[in-house]
Amino acid sequence: MKETIAVYPGTFDPFTRGHEDLVRRAAILFDRVVVAVARSNSKNPIFPLEDRVEIARDAVSAFPNVEVVGFDCLLMNFLKQQDARVIIRGLRAVSDFEYEFQMAGMNRKLYPDVETVFLTPGEEFMFISATMVREIARLGGDVSKFVQPRVLARLQERLKSK
Repeated sequence: MKETIAVYPGTFDPFTRGHEDLVRRAAILFDRVVVAVARSNSKNPIFPLEDRVEIARDAVSAFPNVEVVGFDCLLMNFLKQQDARVIIRGLRAVSDFEYEFQMAGMNRKLYPDVETVFLTPGEEFMFISATMVREIARLGGDVSKFVQPRVLARLQERLKSK
């Protein structure tokens, strides 16, 4: 039987405890999970792609069936490269659903063999978004509850150097 490979794409800037929770859930459901870190220059990330990949690898190192790969192409092309047929997307609130539903439909048109699986994080992670974590950190707020200690250290170091 062929292994089921799922891709969890995102910018992951920074990699939050909510991301980690979704990876943990996906790692239970699928044979292999690829955390796909998108270059996303248009989002103007704090960390360059290579750093985000390194940070994510560190954050998910406890999961033996999870790997982290950076990418800079159409997600559907990346899925084909990985021989994956499942996209993992997180839904925190109803407000996420409309956008994610549209993306799932578009992705299905581009690559009909792919299924999008929506996972919800644990309730303690429902409100965490990388965008909010970045903004709080930029303004000097405490984000230690939202990211792993090593991610926090990298985030603080990066913001000091900017």
